[in-house]
Amino acid sequence: MEKNRNYFIAIGLSVLIVLAWQFLYMNPRIEAQRKAEAIAKAQQHQTEQTTPANAQTSAANTAASGALPAGQAAPTAQTLEEALAKTPRVTIDTAALSGSINLAGARLDDLKLKGYRETVDKTSPIITLFSPAETKDGYFTELGYIGGDNSGATPGPATVWKVASGDKLTEKTPVTLSYTNDKGITFNRTISVDEHYMFTIADKISNGGQQPVTLSSYGRVIRYNKPLVASTYVLHEGFIGVIGEDGLLESKYAAVEKENVEPAKATGGWLGITDKYWAATMVPPQTTAYNARFSHFTDGQPRFQADYKQDAVTVAPGQSVDLKNLVFAGAKEVPVIDQYEQSYSIPRFDRLIDWGWFYFITKPMFKLMDFFYRFFGNFGVAILCTTIVVKTLFFPLASKQYASMANMKRMQPKMEELKAKFGDDKMGLQQATMQLYKEEKINPVAGCWPIALQIPIFFSLYKVIYITIEMRHAPFFGWIRDLSAPDPTSFVNLFGALPFEAPTMLHLGVWPLIMGVTMFLQMRMNPTPPDPTQAMIFNWMPLVFMFMLSSFPAGLVIYWAWNNTLSVIQQSIIMKRHGVKVELFDNVRNLFRRKPAETK
Repeated sequence: MEKNRNYFIAIGLSVLIVLAWQFLYMNPRIEAQRKAEAIAKAQQHQTEQTTPANAQTSAANTAASGALPAGQAAPTAQTLEEALAKTPRVTIDTAALSGSINLAGARLDDLKLKGYRETVDKTSPIITLFSPAETKDGYFTELGYIGGDNSGATPGPATVWKVASGDKLTEKTPVTLSYTNDKGITFNRTISVDEHYMFTIADKISNGGQQPVTLSSYGRVIRYNKPLVASTYVLHEGFIGVIGEDGLLESKYAAVEKENVEPAKATGGWLGITDKYWAATMVPPQTTAYNARFSHFTDGQPRFQADYKQDAVTVAPGQSVDLKNLVFAGAKEVPVIDQYEQSYSIPRFDRLIDWGWFYFITKPMFKLMDFFYRFFGNFGVAILCTTIVVKTLFFPLASKQYASMANMKRMQPKMEELKAKFGDDKMGLQQATMQLYKEEKINPVAGCWPIALQIPIFFSLYKVIYITIEMRHAPFFGWIRDLSAPDPTSFVNLFGALPFEAPTMLHLGVWPLIMGVTMFLQMRMNPTPPDPTQAMIFNWMPLVFMFMLSSFPAGLVIYWAWNNTLSVIQQSIIMKRHGVKVELFDNVRNLFRRKPAETK
């Protein structure tokens, strides 16, 4: 029992990890996805039944009260083509983006990501990020102003801007929009975009009237529906921001549905809505104080809204004021996000990617994998190389672990002598055992530390594979076309040879099978425990893990299989150094030899 203590601790920790995954992630995810689909259908039905008569909201009244404009209440759901044809627009066409700017409200409400498709099929549609307010999946960003008594009508949701210059927004050609109200206040808005996903909105407010005017700028990201794929406990999706002294704030959709979040007044930072791979965030002017809010509204069209309202600025007659806002709308590519944080001095913008609690491990882990990817051009190979680096770093600790196990095996004859000597005297046996450990300089707990220390590494690697867009649709070799998705093959349909889908509960792909075999071999490095219950757990553990890990991302299963293989090699070398026989093949042979006798 003593020689297997550390190994069973490792098994226990692994079982806890997998069981927690099954019950805290897989089961809630399936149930949440069913509920999300039901809610989406209900919202669609509600939208279709709402009449256009309730679709208008008085922007003047809301502006007078100082509140943010509420926008449309609940328009009749239209197709994308119908919604785009309804209002004048300016085309967006860059290397990364396509879509259009809605001149009604100067909204970014039509945006697609050219570099990403919905599935691994290269003919599948490209990802749609923003959709107009008139569609059932409305999702858009809007910047406007709230004026005082002397400001007249200020740009809001219903304001139709005129194109002053530029007929298409590209990386090299900005677009300038203009609006002049009845008080002689002119708003000139220049919209530019870089080669990735950052929009710069530069406003110049000129007072051509006879009195000073007071204005407050606002920005908001509005989304009607939650993501179709339910969120998980290991990944944040929903509201996010770094807001002044409050720092990083993350709020789930469900939490905001219960209670709005209104952080303290702040200066500097950013806020918006994030998905697993995409995000829409606003970066207000960093030197002016603002009030932020994460909200859910049920009046008219149900919607989620991240917004801010800046402190008022006064524009004297004949004078002008310049304001600049940034809007990020696109894919959360790690180098791009890091570049924006540095070049625009956006505080902690890299946390837009959910690196998790082990940020200090997870992000360097990605950097290492990305380094190997750039060298080999394959993220699967990068995972294998990263595993070797991790095993190398932990080699001194692993050596102590395996050396402790080897010493325990070497001491096994003396342990048997002590058991025979003390019989049922457990206290005497324990004292004699501890004295033996002391004389032989054996620390039975030494083998536990490497296991405990590698748990954060395991979770960090899982986070990298699961959350980073670089892993999305990243192929390995053969049938693995997406390392972030489970192995698509299954033994039930003979790995695709039979023309039907395998049931979810019985889905077991090739790589989980390979992982199970490597785990089986690693466990056979030690003899089977004499206790029947322990032996049963020992024998069934690889099979249980195979099925439970079949739903994990293929990249993580490949890592685990490769890590097991390296562990077997490493343990064999260390055991030989300590003069201990490697019992792998003898244990496997004995296992199959006992079977005929056990079945009589």
